[in-house]
Amino acid sequence: MARKSIIARERKRERMVAKYAEKRKQLKEAGNYDELDKLPRNSNPIRLHNRCKLTGRPKGYMRDFGICRVMFRKMALDGKIPGITKSSW
Repeated sequence: MARKSIIARERKRERMVAKYAEKRKQLKEAGNYDELDKLPRNSNPIRLHNRCKLTGRPKGYMRDFGICRVMFRKMALDGKIPGITKSSW
């Protein structure tokens, strides 16, 4: 599990991106790059990193589910993800 501070930092970035999204869009369309530079760095969506919503793990992230592969496997075996079964042939 990732450190709590790393998870909190990522959530803070997500909130900041959402807060400034409309303003960034307007400034880009107007071509006002000087004002765009004055916005906080963490308001840029490029700085976001996909992390598991349950553990904060940065690697092995599955976009369709929003969780890492480890938690996906655990939840699938427990039957907590509908429509997912362990394959066998």
